[in-house]
Order: sequence, then C-alpha cells, then structure tokens
Amino acid sequence: MSTQIGEKRNKTGWAATLLQKLKQEIDELAAAGSLTIPSEPGGWWHQYVCPVHHAELLFNPLDQDAHEFYCPHGCKVDEPAYRGAWLVFKHQSLARAALQAAAVYAGTRDDGYASIAKHLVVEYARQFPHYPVHPDAQPWMLKGRAFHQALTEGIWSTTLLRALLLLKDEGVAFTTDEQEAVDQFLTMLESSMTEYRQILIYERKNPENNYTAWLNASLSCVYAVRGERESLLGLIEGEGGWRHHLSIGVKADQLEFEGSTYYHIFVLRAYLISAEMAQRFGIDLYTAEGTEGQTMSGMFDALVSLADDQGVIPALHDGPMERLPFAREIAEILEIGLTNYGKQELVPLLAEAYRQLGSKTGERCDLEALLYGASEGVAAAEDCVSLSGLQAQRSRASRLLAPSGFVVGRHDKSKLSFLADFGPHGGSHGHYDKLHVSIMHRSGAFTPDFGMVPYGSSLRKTWFAETASHNTVSLDGISQAEHEGRCVRFEETEEATAVWLQTDGAYPGCRMDRHLRLTEQWLLDWFEVKLEQDAAIEWWMHPIVEALDLASQLEPADPDASYELRINNEQRSLPLKGSYVPSADGLLQFTYQLKDGSKLYHSALQLPGTEAYAIHTPGNSIDPSKPLTALLQVQRGLSGRFIHVYSTKGPVALTLTGSELRVECESIVTTLYMSEEMGLNS
Repeated sequence: MSTQIGEKRNKTGWAATLLQKLKQEIDELAAAGSLTIPSEPGGWWHQYVCPVHHAELLFNPLDQDAHEFYCPHGCKVDEPAYRGAWLVFKHQSLARAALQAAAVYAGTRDDGYASIAKHLVVEYARQFPHYPVHPDAQPWMLKGRAFHQALTEGIWSTTLLRALLLLKDEGVAFTTDEQEAVDQFLTMLESSMTEYRQILIYERKNPENNYTAWLNASLSCVYAVRGERESLLGLIEGEGGWRHHLSIGVKADQLEFEGSTYYHIFVLRAYLISAEMAQRFGIDLYTAEGTEGQTMSGMFDALVSLADDQGVIPALHDGPMERLPFAREIAEILEIGLTNYGKQELVPLLAEAYRQLGSKTGERCDLEALLYGASEGVAAAEDCVSLSGLQAQRSRASRLLAPSGFVVGRHDKSKLSFLADFGPHGGSHGHYDKLHVSIMHRSGAFTPDFGMVPYGSSLRKTWFAETASHNTVSLDGISQAEHEGRCVRFEETEEATAVWLQTDGAYPGCRMDRHLRLTEQWLLDWFEVKLEQDAAIEWWMHPIVEALDLASQLEPADPDASYELRINNEQRSLPLKGSYVPSADGLLQFTYQLKDGSKLYHSALQLPGTEAYAIHTPGNSIDPSKPLTALLQVQRGLSGRFIHVYSTKGPVALTLTGSELRVECESIVTTLYMSEEMGLNS
C-alpha cells in the first residue's frame, strides 16, 4: 500500500494535491486537541438521530468532547444514549485519523504523521483492556468492548489495524512496551471475534449473517499483522469462512441475500478487506468463486446494473439514501474494484460517491483514493463527467436479478427506466414493499425507494419499512405481509422492455399483477388487483418533486382532514392536502420539472369509482421532516385497476375500452390489450 501511495504522488496530478488536503485535516485535528482517545466506550450509532425531525445528528471530528448534540434543524439533545452514539463516531473518526496520518506519512515522509498514527494505534491498544464487555448493549446484540456491538468493534478494528500495517510497511519501529500493548490488544480482539464467530455459526446456526463477514475481516487483519498465514487460511475455508460465506451470503445473481444494496456494499467491503490481508500471503481471493459462481467481481456488476444513470445506487430495503460515512465506504470498494478488476463502468458510481463527499464534479477528493485508487491504467473518477462516461452508462441493458427479486428495465432510446422489487422480504432488513416500482430519469430518480432512517428513529417501523411509503398497493391502510412475489414475464426487444410481476401473498385472498412496458415514447404502468373480500385498494406513488400543475386539479381538503393507516396495530394519520378532480375524459395529467430542467409528463386514468388524493407524507430518509406530496388512488370493492403512463416527449392521451388501452403520444398511437391469461400485449 505504501509504495502505491508514493507512485500515485509521483505519477498522477491528483495525489499530490490530495496529500496536502489530508495533511491539513490532520493538522487541524491536532491543533484542536481532538486526537485524544476517550476512556468511555461507544454506544450504538443508530441512536444518533433527532427524535423530532428524525434526521441524523451532526458530528464534527474537530470536537474534543461533547455532551450536547444538535440536529440540522437546531434541536439540542443531551441524553446518555446520544452521548454513547456520539462516542461511536468519535472512536471511528480517530481510527480513521490513524489510517490517514499513516497514509500522509507514506506520501510525505514527514515523521510527525507517523508519530500521530502510531500514538493513536498504541493508545487504543492500551485502552482496549479497560473497556468493559458493554453493560448497556441491547439483549439481541453480540456485545463488544469499545462499542455496544461486536460488529462495530470488528469494523473499527480493521481501520486501526490497516493503519498499523501501513506503518509497519513503512518501517516505523515500535518500542518493546508499545509492541506488548499491541500484542495484548490483538490477543483480546482475536479471542472476542473468535467467540462471536462460534456463537453465530454454531450456536445460532446463522453463518450467512453479515456479522460473520466482518468478524472474518477483523480476524484476517489480526493474522496479517502477526504474519500467521495458516491461521488466515483456516479463516478462509470451513463453515462460516470467507469462501463459505460468499456461497451462502450472496445469491447466484451476485446480490447479498438480504436484498439491501447497503448491506451488499457492507458485506463486499468486508470481503475486500479479507482479500487484501490474504494477498499479503500470496493468496488470491479476488478471483475466488462461491458454489453458485458468486464472485466479488460479480458483486460489482450487480451494483452497476442497479445504479441509475448518474451513478446513484438505489436504497433498496434498509439503508441510507445518502450519508457521508456510507459514501466513503462506497468510494473505498469502488476504488478497489477499479484497481483489481479494471471495470470502467464503475467510474460513474465512484464519481457520485465523491460528489457526495463534497466534490462538485466527481474528482477524487478523499483518503480512499490515496489508499486504494490505481496510479495508472484505470480511468480516474473525474473522467466520468465527460459525455463519453455518461454514454457508457446509457448502453447498459435491462437486467433481471431473479433469485433476489429485482428487475431493471431500460430502453436505449428512452430517458426513462424503472426498477421493480418482487423478491424475498429481506429478513430483519426487508420492507413490506412487493411490486414496488422506482421510476428513474437520466437526471436521477423520480420515484425512488426512500431507504431507511437510523434505526433509533421511531419512523423506522412506523413509516419507512411499511407499504404506504413505497410505490405499490396496500389494502385498507394496512401493510402487506412478509412474503415473496414472482416475475411471470421479462422481455427486452428493440420495440419495448416488458415485465409482468405477480404476488398472491401480500394479503389473504388477494392477487396483484403489475405490468410495466417501456418504449421509446413512454413507460406504461398497469396494476391489477383481485380480492375475495371487499377492501379499499390503495395505489401509492411518491415523487420527489411536486407537480407544476397540482393546484389546477386539486380540490383543497379541510385543514384537519387526514387519511388513516394502521401500522403495527396502531393508527397513523397522514394529512390530506386535497382530492383530485379529473378532466372530462377521465384523466389526471401532471407535469414535473426534473433536476436537469427537463419535463416529465404523467397521465393517470381515473376510472369510475376511483378517488384520488394528494397526501402529505414524511420526506425521504435523509430528512423526513421535509414533507413530500404523494399521489394516492383508492378503489373499493373486489377488484382494482390502476393505469399510469409517463413520458418525456409530451402529454399522453389514454382511452380505455374494456381491456383495450389506446395510448397516444406525439401523434403515435399504440393499442394494448390485457388478458388474465396472457397479460399485457400490444
């Protein structure tokens, strides 16, 4: 790693500039006196969330200490749980500072930075035995010492031990006393990580858990520091080992088994750390395969397939839409992916990660580039801002991830695309969202999956995991059951990309069918519901922007009017903004202005007996306090039919006669037919 940093400094234009930035950041931390290790262990970072606005609280690594914590809207909280969560961030930031200082030393040969990095590593080694096995950890957690969770401890330890390895690579010497402290730390860490592997794999019979990947990664770092090749080989093979976890923790379509892009990246990062440690012993895990052909290279391909045209990775199931530490993790794995696999299609995703880290144009701007980025032979992240980079993204085909239950629909001549979810629930990180559809434009997502707030927020289980927060159908204000749907048809032709999704497990006596058809002119979404008992059938859509012509079709509701949901057996009321009044031909037509200034046109059939509402809902998972306006269509009875068309070309006219739909856009008329046996056909 150290030689590579020197090469980057000498061979690239960006590394020398980045080194100075990283050096300045360490200088600022030192000047602020904020490189002192807390004697208190950390808590659970998910509790670092405002109880009022449900946004993550602010963290400044320059703070020496803190007992009062603020949300982006100015709220102040000071309870012990927030202190514990702040300490998680502090411990993690200090481990990162150790790694960053070691990298600056490798790039500048300034002994002061080696001293800073070594001091942090050794002081943590000395402090670690004094942290208790955490008494405040929640009962379901595997308890750590420096943190509530052993999982957090494993992640933190990999950063600290990577710093230690980098220092040793650079020939930095440790005194006998310092080495004894490090050795004791390694012994204690190995003992706890091994114990927790035993619990997960053999007692709980849960080796596929994402914890296991991180316990493996932490132990891999321990064995790399010690030079214990045989111990690391034993960690790769066997039940719950690296190769076994790849086989059971990742599905044959290359997506992590929980169906969450966040946990996919989470596990891939752990795999890559283990591979980095194995490589030190001449062991190649970068090309290793699971029993169904799973590979780390394939896991990168899955991310490329799911990302939108701007390189944004969707927040499927649990996981943030955007978060600074997550952007760093994304940048890390993508830099490693570019270096080891040369996958130029990763560049737009990497550039988006750097944009989230503060770069306006997507150029390399943080520690991950210096540590893991290639010095030559691979396109830099800044290359993605060129037209050629975007065109490369547009050439991606549609993709069906059948085992995981996701399908991405694209058409080379359309600016629109879609991502639909029909697969397994996703366990504790899943959402009640079968047949959810995210509609995307080249400038970004229009109806995204909103992901998840930190788990300490009450909105986790009262909104973001629930059906009504997704672009799908619920009944009587109640969320779907935990279940799995299916893909009946997936076709990609020159004319259109067509998908037929179906489920009969969402509610007793209920079958749902969603038909999506994407052509050069438009995207059609046709949703059919059949029931054995009467119910209110609720079709939800959550655009991230409000329609320009909303007021012209809206009949305002009374100020205290609301729409009632029942979530987790508790009543929840959403403010009702008003009811939509369709045109004489039974249409609702909306126009939206997108990020790039272009227009998206949306036509919705308002069939007889249908009610349509504008509903105020919480915002996205980044800031739920900024409300959005959802479109809710409701039909009551034994069946429901919802037909919507989206186009960037202009308004779309729709005429339904029986089960025959006439779609007209730009004077081009298409007729489609729906039958229960054959589905939707032109």
